[in-house]
Amino acid sequence: MTDVLSERQPRVGFVGAGRTGTALAVGLRNAGYRVVAAASRSRGSAETLAARVPGCLVCATHQEVANAADMVFVTTPDTAISSVAALVRWRAGQWVVHCSGAHSLELLLPAQRQGAEVASFHPLLTFGSVEQAIKSLPGTTFALEGSGHLLRALEGMASRLGGTAIRLAPGEKPLYHAAAVLSCGYVAALLHQAISLWQRLGLSREAALRGLTHLSMATVEGVQAVGPEAAVTGPIVRGDFATVRKHLEALGNKAPDLVPLYCHLGLASLSMTGDEAQAQEMETLLLEYLRAYEPATPAPFYNPEAVVDLLAML
Repeated sequence: MTDVLSERQPRVGFVGAGRTGTALAVGLRNAGYRVVAAASRSRGSAETLAARVPGCLVCATHQEVANAADMVFVTTPDTAISSVAALVRWRAGQWVVHCSGAHSLELLLPAQRQGAEVASFHPLLTFGSVEQAIKSLPGTTFALEGSGHLLRALEGMASRLGGTAIRLAPGEKPLYHAAAVLSCGYVAALLHQAISLWQRLGLSREAALRGLTHLSMATVEGVQAVGPEAAVTGPIVRGDFATVRKHLEALGNKAPDLVPLYCHLGLASLSMTGDEAQAQEMETLLLEYLRAYEPATPAPFYNPEAVVDLLAML
């Protein structure tokens, strides 16, 4: 079956019809792939996906998707991937692909033991909404694990989606995914904290969102254009000790829980200063405040609505 699949376009199915599965299904259909079947824990989700992909059958079970498709994407939550792989009866040579960014191919071992070929295909993209994800697919990097015809087929798929493929070796996913979290989820978390500081000044959340996300997007554009070392700005890298001390004093008075965060990020910036003596002096200042405030118990920050709003804007 693998040789046959390598010579023609596979029939594609999806198990899991959340934002990731739906965005990929629509993107693949727009790129000319035949998306033939979808199933989800919620039938309504599968129906929503199928409504956007002409010719896609809504299936009642995962097995029905596997029966209808040559290539099955398992786009469930990570905790359900291994269960799907174990419960379905796979055909020898069938292609089974998960889209987890954190987990390797071990989740698909039950399918591999049945003779299926397995791989992972992780879009390095935030899925705040289906519409935004579909729009952002062109230009996305896709991290792949696998081998043979299936790996080459996924590289072609990434290209037809307008993206770029990178190959990861076994064991490299956790570090790769940590970088993704730093670049995405933690950016939203940082903006959430920055917005909270504006609100403590009596400014509206809407004004903070508008002003600070505009600043952040300009920063990202600068990093993309010239690299982080050339794009980095601010008092830490300038060696502006008076301003840094004012920041720390203000945070200590109004938001002491954020002093350690400011200091840790400042310390992480020092390698980009280019002035070793200046960096050492700045390190001394930051460590002074860090030692004074680190023991403080962090306040509860979590606000899911705010995080979702921020992710949608990035």
